Amino acid sequence: QVQLVESGGGLVQAGGSLRLSCAASGGTFSSYAMGWFRQAPGKEREFVAAIRRSGGTTYYADYVKGRFTISRDNGKNTVYLQMNSLKPEDTAVYYCAASQGGVGVRSYSTYDYWGQGTQVTVSS
Repeated sequence: QVQLVESGGGLVQAGGSLRLSCAASGGTFSSYAMGWFRQAPGKEREFVAAIRRSGGTTYYADYVKGRFTISRDNGKNTVYLQMNSLKPEDTAVYYCAASQGGVGVRSYSTYDYWGQGTQVTVSS
């Protein structure tokens, strides 16, 4: 059983930056593909970014590509999401997730474990 704990959310002005962290415990972190999703009020949870086990391959949703960067440190059992040039429409609860299978990393159903989420609010 893997436990995931996100941190780093907060309130930021449009154009600003935040870095989210997700610390994993209870499993072999390097054996999981990791992803970030977000959910805004009244909307479905949507894919943001994902990274393969070794960190060599990353994936991004079109609406964050060029602004967000996902990375991982397998030695620290942590995955990060660097968010730059934030927009009000990025406001959401951000969740990290772990997938043992690692197939279809853009899909919500691929992931086996989820964190509790961290709130990101971008003011205009």
